[in-house]
Formats: sequence, C-alpha cells, structure tokens
Amino acid sequence: MPEIELILVLAMNGLVWGLIIALIALGLSIIFGLLDIVNVAHGDFFMVGTVLAWTIIEYTGNFWLAFLIVPVIGFVSGGLIERFVMRPIEHSVALAMVATFGLSLILQEGVRATFGGTPKRILDPIGIQLPVGVFDYPLYRFFAAGISILAISVFFVFLHKTKFGTWMRAVRQDRETAISLGVPADRVFVVTFGLGIAMAMFGGVVAAPITSVEFRLGLDVLPLCFMAVIIGGLGNLPGTAAAAVLLAFMEGILTSFTEPTTARIISLIFMSIVLLLRPQGLFARSTG
Repeated sequence: MPEIELILVLAMNGLVWGLIIALIALGLSIIFGLLDIVNVAHGDFFMVGTVLAWTIIEYTGNFWLAFLIVPVIGFVSGGLIERFVMRPIEHSVALAMVATFGLSLILQEGVRATFGGTPKRILDPIGIQLPVGVFDYPLYRFFAAGISILAISVFFVFLHKTKFGTWMRAVRQDRETAISLGVPADRVFVVTFGLGIAMAMFGGVVAAPITSVEFRLGLDVLPLCFMAVIIGGLGNLPGTAAAAVLLAFMEGILTSFTEPTTARIISLIFMSIVLLLRPQGLFARSTG
C-alpha cells in the first residue's frame, strides 16, 4: 500500500478508536467528577466487556446480543460495587483508589483463570468492505464509529434533558446544596457508578471485533482515558470526549511514521505540555 494510503487508513482507524475511547473516558470522567473516585479498574471493565462479547458469541453465535446484554450487566454490577464496596470508604480518596486497584487485579486474574491468557479474536460480524477512495475499509468500523457517536449523544441528552441527569449535574457542581434541596444523592451515586461502568463495558463490546480479547487489554486503554480526562479538563465532559478523539487520531497518524510506543510517549509529552501551559485542561471548562 502506498504511504499516503497507509496514512489515511491509520488516520481513519485512529478516528474510530478515538470515538470508542471517548465513550469509555466519559464513563471514567463522570465517576471521578461526581464521586471523586479515581477508578483504576475502569480499563479492566472495558476488557470484561470484550470478554463477555466473545463469550456471548461462543454460546449463542450472535454477536449483536452483546450490545443489549453487556451494558445491563455493567450497570447492575457497577451499582452493586458502588453500594457495597465504594460507599463504606467514600470519604477516603486513598482507600477508594486502593479498592479500585484491587478490583483491577481481581478482574484481570479472574478473566485469566477462567478464559486463559491466550489472546482471542472476534471475526468481523459484518464482513463487508466499503471502497473509500483507492482502498477498501471495513463497514464494521464505520458502524463502530456511528454507534459510539450515538451512545455519546444519548448520554448527553440524558444528562441535560432528564430529571435524573439534572440531579447528577447538580450533585457534581455542589453536592451539599443539592442534598439540602432534596436530591437523592445515594441513588445518584449508585446510578452514576453503574452508568460509568456500563459505558466502559459497552465500549468493550464495540471494540471487540477491532482489537484482541485478552485479560491485559485494559492496561493499554486506561492511560489513554486518563490522558483524555486530564487534557479535556477535569469535570469537562465535552472536553474529555474531544480530547479522546484528538489523542487517538494523533496517535493513529504518528504510528505511520514511528512505533506505537513512541506515539504513546509523544501523547504523554503533549499531556505534560498541556498541564504546564493550561492546567485547567486544553478545553475551557463548561457547566455541562
């Protein structure tokens, strides 16, 4: 493939991956912004989403069922984790971080013990290539980009157009005042953690046919999500989504000129420069 075509393919791959990362990073951002929990296990919940997608295919032969089943599993498990694991230690940032680190290890070792350490692949569920200029591009990747945009859009509609979304924003902006006005904070915390985990695991389903399925998968995704949250601005949800797309697209372009490890190092340098020059994040903080 000529070099210009390779650059275009990698750029498109980076854009698709960036939209998936944006979905996952938004889940990380709402958990941190609302609950002040640095969820170290967030990437591993993404990994579990890919593993559950593979499992559903193995037992049913129908990949599309995963889009319905896995987010529900993620929401319920996230709510239970918030209620019985995180809530007793919610006033200690250090203990919360240790708890999520423990969850990370449990998820990784649990998946390895159950499914083994050998990476698995999910075949393209559509299997159609579309002509894009002088090369063909998988239709599923266009679908992955579209479903990610749809999921992100639904999330923002929920956040800004529903009563529960208003409660979430109120608690995030001023917890004490919101509670004094009658906002059911405990319910908001459960739903928020559940929603954040559901978004991570849904992202895993979307990404499953694109990436490998293995217990270490979350280790590569988590740093990119944290960089998106930091560069976008802590608590700035639109900024987080934009930063995720920007970072993945940039890394996609860079991998046509250098090694993936070097591309990630350049992303880290970029994040450091942003923190030095604009500590509040690359994008101005918004109220949403």
